[in-house]
Amino acid sequence: MLKFIGEKVVNETKGYKPDFDIPRVPKVNRSKEYFGTKQILDERGPEGLVQWIKNRKNLLLTDTTMRDAHQSLMATRMRTTDMLRISKATSVLGKDLFSLEMWGGATFDVSYRFLKESPWTRLELLRKRIPNILFQMLIRGSNGVGYKNYPDNVIREFIRESAETGIDIFRIFDSLNWIKGMEIAIDEVLKLGKVAEACICYTGDILDDSKDKYTLDYYVKMAKEIEKTGAHILGIKDMSSLLKPQAAYNLIKALKEEIDIPIHLHTHDTSGNGIATVLMAAQAGVDIVDTAFNSMAGLTSQPALNSVVAALEYTDRSTGLNLDDLQKISDYWSDIRPIYSQFESGLKSGTTEIYKYEIPGGQYSNLRPQVESFGLGHRFEEVKEMYRVVNEMLGDIIKVTPTSKVVGDMAIFMVQNDLTPENIYHKAKDMAFPDSIVSYFKGMMGQPMGGFPKKLQKLVLKDEEPINCRPGELIEPVDFDKIRAYLKEKYNINPLKKDLLSYAFYPKVFEDYLKNIEEQGDFSRVSSDIFFYGLKEGETGEVEIEEGKILVIKLLEIGKLDEDGYRTLYFEVNDSRRAVKIYDRASNIVAKPVFTQIADPENKLEIGANIPGTVAKILVKEGDKIKANQLVAIIEAMKMETNVTSSIEGTVKSISVKEGQKVESGELLIRLE
Repeated sequence: MLKFIGEKVVNETKGYKPDFDIPRVPKVNRSKEYFGTKQILDERGPEGLVQWIKNRKNLLLTDTTMRDAHQSLMATRMRTTDMLRISKATSVLGKDLFSLEMWGGATFDVSYRFLKESPWTRLELLRKRIPNILFQMLIRGSNGVGYKNYPDNVIREFIRESAETGIDIFRIFDSLNWIKGMEIAIDEVLKLGKVAEACICYTGDILDDSKDKYTLDYYVKMAKEIEKTGAHILGIKDMSSLLKPQAAYNLIKALKEEIDIPIHLHTHDTSGNGIATVLMAAQAGVDIVDTAFNSMAGLTSQPALNSVVAALEYTDRSTGLNLDDLQKISDYWSDIRPIYSQFESGLKSGTTEIYKYEIPGGQYSNLRPQVESFGLGHRFEEVKEMYRVVNEMLGDIIKVTPTSKVVGDMAIFMVQNDLTPENIYHKAKDMAFPDSIVSYFKGMMGQPMGGFPKKLQKLVLKDEEPINCRPGELIEPVDFDKIRAYLKEKYNINPLKKDLLSYAFYPKVFEDYLKNIEEQGDFSRVSSDIFFYGLKEGETGEVEIEEGKILVIKLLEIGKLDEDGYRTLYFEVNDSRRAVKIYDRASNIVAKPVFTQIADPENKLEIGANIPGTVAKILVKEGDKIKANQLVAIIEAMKMETNVTSSIEGTVKSISVKEGQKVESGELLIRLE
């Protein structure tokens, strides 16, 4: 624990830590006779819940604070411990909420990847503390909680395990509005007796008569097709805040006339029009809307929950929720949010630019740090403009994970390599495109409305042939027994089904998590101010290291740099004095490499890194004979994997890097002869 805190202080915060308010956790008493939407589902089943929704006139609200709100505002970094502290109060003071969207989407891999905690544990602990409100998750159809298509048995097993662990409503979408991509997920949810909320992803502008692709007629036809699948609820997923108020009224009104199942609207407030959109949708008869507690609302997040409640008081769509109770929960999140300020996008107000760029709210807060990781922070405005250009190059597609990632990855790739729609066919003919782009054009994310632009598809795929069927039909089922044996042998654990599924979705990320827990320890119980900032000199903090086991730690002094590049930090732990030596990575004590060898772009025998990042895999060894366009390495940066290929035949003469090594753009990886 002291080494963990020391690393934060010496190599991240440099001893600086803002003053944070102590979070105000409301004191509540939960009666033994708790009752909410969870009990309605358990007692009456999905059909009974649907009938209950249809019989009510008041607008039902879903709170997204524990999932999409923080995903959209602060790059998905919200930790479980902060959710647990407010969970009992949410159960009592928010008892009349329709549901809590608190799982799925990017929260699954980010929990393992950056927070070093299990998303499954989050679900289990919250379910115990909130037994009366429906739990809702976001699942990307055949993409599950990943960024590619997975075998059908992985999707089915994941849904079963999620339902068993506590999920009630599965919000299912396909990133291209391709219903075939949702079929397996919908079918499995129906089998389990849980609520299937199948989605239409909204893009474009139905008010613009000059556009003929995503029209009102398109959305109505798709809604009818979704109703035929047996889905219990229709979700309208406006992930980019493109649904304008009048468009919301027109859309909901038309859908209400054509389908019989309830409608649940999800939007963002990036444009600043979010609350108006919600209110106009309510006027048109929408059944449920997504909102977030005010202190976690607005901007790239959802419209403000408390404000919607206040706006509808004394109307026939009144929510029936108590504003004073809701304010207590919002006050808590107001105290928590500053701890995560380093992850916010920098957006200070709503922006109508979103109608031009169409960047989803959940992507916006991640895009800037991703762009900065490539050394392109000063060109962020160019990347946003290129995002729009790329969307046009792709034929104007639905942009939501993982297709939004395709557009973002390609925008960065084009800016980084000074590509334009005009020069790309000549300049990029020998370039290896990021893996997400290749996967998209191969058909591994489904089929877009209107098909793929053939010339660009040929450029990206080179000699690979695309597929036209549902990808799950071509992928071999995952052998869970094989994964179990591997994890058991390598990590000496008896893996649960949850672990097998996590590995199936993210093998490297999950293994890195296991290694981190084994080598560093489990810091999931540490309060977030200490987790992200450590302690400052003179500060005392209570640190929970195991359930019920709390250390009182005081940082007494940060020592000076010694001749070997270390600083000694002096602590007091439960009245005992302790010292820890931490290497200061900013010191120049250890000799740095004199230079980085850059591959000669004119010499095709020298293969260089096409992006800055980490060498994830080296797929050849010295002496191997390789063919033109053969995959030789994979580089990963901020969830973007890029394949490195050889443009010519040759024999591997030397390999200049190792797996796990950080490399610069253009750095020499492999030399051929």
